[in-house]
Amino acid sequence: MPEILVTGGAGFIGVNFVRHWLTARPGDRVVVLDALTYAGNRESLAGLDEDRLEFVHGDIRDGDLVSRLVRERAIRTIVHFAAESHVDRSILGPDAFIETNIVGTHELLKVARACWLTDHPGPHRFHHVSTDEVYGSLEPSDPAFREDTPYAPNSPYAASKAASDHLVRAYHHTYGLDVTTSNCSNNYGPFQFPEKLIPLVLMNMLAGKPLPIYGDGSNVRDWLYVEDHCRGIALIIEKGESGRVYNIGGLNEQRNIDLVRTLCGVVDARFQRDPSLAALHPACPAAKGGRCDSLITFVKDRPGHDRRYAIDAGRIEKELGFRPRESFQSGLAKTVDWYLGHQEWCRRIADGRYREWIERQYASAGRPA
Repeated sequence: MPEILVTGGAGFIGVNFVRHWLTARPGDRVVVLDALTYAGNRESLAGLDEDRLEFVHGDIRDGDLVSRLVRERAIRTIVHFAAESHVDRSILGPDAFIETNIVGTHELLKVARACWLTDHPGPHRFHHVSTDEVYGSLEPSDPAFREDTPYAPNSPYAASKAASDHLVRAYHHTYGLDVTTSNCSNNYGPFQFPEKLIPLVLMNMLAGKPLPIYGDGSNVRDWLYVEDHCRGIALIIEKGESGRVYNIGGLNEQRNIDLVRTLCGVVDARFQRDPSLAALHPACPAAKGGRCDSLITFVKDRPGHDRRYAIDAGRIEKELGFRPRESFQSGLAKTVDWYLGHQEWCRRIADGRYREWIERQYASAGRPA
């Protein structure tokens, strides 16, 4: 049974990819390697076929561990999601981003080179998941980012991802490693850690808390439903050209303020349709017949806040036939329904009990957390 290694597979996009791959490839097994930092959630993999999923708690910077997994499991495909990814955190503490995103990626590449090119040559693929933020910021009238757009990262996070992209490219051109890279736009959907805009705003409105919007809210992002992103990655792994970069976009640019107002309208409508939600979330304005957009609060803009991101996804559509299946409206509706249906998961995240919960799970299994 073929096995793939997914780094960061307990994080938001990684979890969704693991679920997609196990469903789409019923003959495959997946090995997940995750350090379970604050945004890694072991619980998000619950319910999957344990005969086809192996979870390994470890750090991608541990070259010996990665090498042992690749050799012992006969891994021929690595899908690399593991990364520190929150811009605000990178501004406050960039060191972790350098360590994980640059040093960690390099450790993985070194192992892949040794295992696949030196010790056991043969077909292989290293897929690296990156971000549109490596390209910098766009003005309102600028054309969208293409794969040949010059890099101009503006935050420590974006700079660390740009460096990792260059390392992946170098290992292909210098050593002949079979690599592909995808640069995606903003993702949203199930299992997203609530520091990111959509889950943060959603959980705040359910709790009746302010909905913080940076600056005047006119920053523009292209939004990609996470399941569409995972389909795109799978296509690249299976059919993408070695050494190629593919931009994956949602074809959906939104100003932050417009996105939040749309999300408020979706939640208002849910409460109107299902009166039982009022008892579950009494602090939400919609529980009292009010409007969630009354909670919108503008806050001081963050340093170096990029004005606009937009993806030109023409290459992946032309070469691999990929287009998003979800519209923003359908994807947002699915996202709201998922969070409303997983409130215990949300509560453990929101009140800080998740770390205690995961430690208890590992203690009961006789393993260190």
